[in-house]
Amino acid sequence: MDNRLLELPEWMSGEEVYNPKKEKGSFVNKSILSILGLLSRIKSQDTKDASKNNPHAVFMVIGTLLLVVLLSFSRGVAFLMVVLVYLLVMLAFMEGREIRAILKVSLIAALGSSLVLLPAALTGNAFTAVLITGKVFAGVTAANLLSHSAKWNDISGAFKRFFVPDLFIFVFDITVKYIYMLGDYLLNMLYALKLRSVGVNRNKYASLSGIGGNLFLRSAEMAGEMYGAMECRGFTGKYRAAKRFRISPADLLYIGANLAIVIAFIYLGRV
Repeated sequence: MDNRLLELPEWMSGEEVYNPKKEKGSFVNKSILSILGLLSRIKSQDTKDASKNNPHAVFMVIGTLLLVVLLSFSRGVAFLMVVLVYLLVMLAFMEGREIRAILKVSLIAALGSSLVLLPAALTGNAFTAVLITGKVFAGVTAANLLSHSAKWNDISGAFKRFFVPDLFIFVFDITVKYIYMLGDYLLNMLYALKLRSVGVNRNKYASLSGIGGNLFLRSAEMAGEMYGAMECRGFTGKYRAAKRFRISPADLLYIGANLAIVIAFIYLGRV
């Protein structure tokens, strides 16, 4: 037998050195972190236990809508300052993580409105620009307080007690659930894209477009499955409110605070 047949080729016996070029995957990493934050937020809201220190969701929805309406009709800074003090007191009873999340969104919304109103401020309407920016900050903060204090199911039940159409409640309820389910599916696909990207991936945008198309097809498939499941279970599109609830001391305190806001609007809303 020829000994040359038993010898390994040089390319097999040599040391293999492969150093792939590093690539910044900041877009994929940021997308993963943002989706994780959204999913954790929805999950925490869904599994949150009702606290005896929190008012009922019905009163919180009424108070938030009332506050936003009064803010839109107010014309002076005095009432806005009263509302801001009230919101700061409400924030003081929440956890630090929730306070950071609420103020982050509110400050971003206020900054965006201030940039839009910057030309008006430079042309002599600085008071109006500051007033509208403060209203935006207060309104977004009030809405975020509601979303962080009440569960999504409780908010849907509160809508039913206000005789909101069942179609609106259905869209609201299904939208929250679909965001969580599709977000989890998208997160898995982003993990797969990150693990399979070795070295410089010049077709990353093509991969992202494929992920978007796959997500759309998956959503359409889930819609069909959900329709079939709800039809089999006899869902007729009607929602029923839960049983009656008892008014707690937290509810009375919240109602009193909102009555004080209404009185402040009557006396200071036009000042």
